Amino acid sequence: MNTKTTHKTKLSLALGPVLYYWPRETLLDFYRQVRHWPVDIVYLGEVVCAKRRSLGYDDWLSIAHSLKKSGKKVYISTLTLLEAGSELGLLRRICKNREFLIEANDLAAVYRLSREKVSFVTGPAINIYNAHTLKKLVSLGLQRWVLPLELGATELASIRDAVPTVATEIFAWGRLPLAWSARCYTARAENRSKDECKMACDADPDGRLMYTLDDVPFLVLNGIQIQSALTQNLAPHVADIRRYGVDVLRLSPQSRDMDAVVACFDRIRCSRVPNTDDLATLETLASIGTCEGYWRGKAGFVPPAVVEARL
Repeated sequence: MNTKTTHKTKLSLALGPVLYYWPRETLLDFYRQVRHWPVDIVYLGEVVCAKRRSLGYDDWLSIAHSLKKSGKKVYISTLTLLEAGSELGLLRRICKNREFLIEANDLAAVYRLSREKVSFVTGPAINIYNAHTLKKLVSLGLQRWVLPLELGATELASIRDAVPTVATEIFAWGRLPLAWSARCYTARAENRSKDECKMACDADPDGRLMYTLDDVPFLVLNGIQIQSALTQNLAPHVADIRRYGVDVLRLSPQSRDMDAVVACFDRIRCSRVPNTDDLATLETLASIGTCEGYWRGKAGFVPPAVVEARL
């Protein structure tokens, strides 16, 4: 690691956008609770599928105002995959708002925001794989970037050393969004077309778990998005994360025990060495287990048969 990387006295905590399809009252209740959680930043909005309309744009703004009053810094997140003119219309509306900053999740949003001369954050789906790309986006108004999920500590150090002045955020907790498609995986699993999906994803508040032929949890279907089955947990690496000059830890919402996840990370970020009790607790709060291979430059998922062969 290059010694030019900086030390952060206290990492900020960010609550990422809800990636799943939750009912309206579930979302409203969730964000009423978030007002009292020790998170500094909250991302709001639909980022996966435009058909998910349990909350509309005005509803999101109302939640944003409430969270702002409680002391949170609020960002409005944009869709990751734009497919229709109506979605572009909503994107323009989001980008023209002057009260809340924007998380751009595709380059259409980056283009609109740069035209509006509005500062923005890039989400993990924006492919920033080198310092040249990061510098270009900074010239367009980028103020903070989220490290792409498949990159790790080595790549982060290289990019940070070349562009040390821009703030950095990492995806520290949650199932990893790995891919998006114009087709809906969940609808397909129900033998339905995307246009006639009947909101199949509403039955899966944390996505639909898929297994290999050997009955090993492998991937999660979440509408048009594919996620990892395991939950990424970078809490054990917080000391190294500080040394790499990271500013923000992002926690991706899950339907159960999210308050406990936030509480553990809050204590961990305030300590130079993570408490072993908190680390053990986090392992129990993941749906089926945790992973952190990408951070270490390793495979994101290693099947049990491969592990046994190596032993």
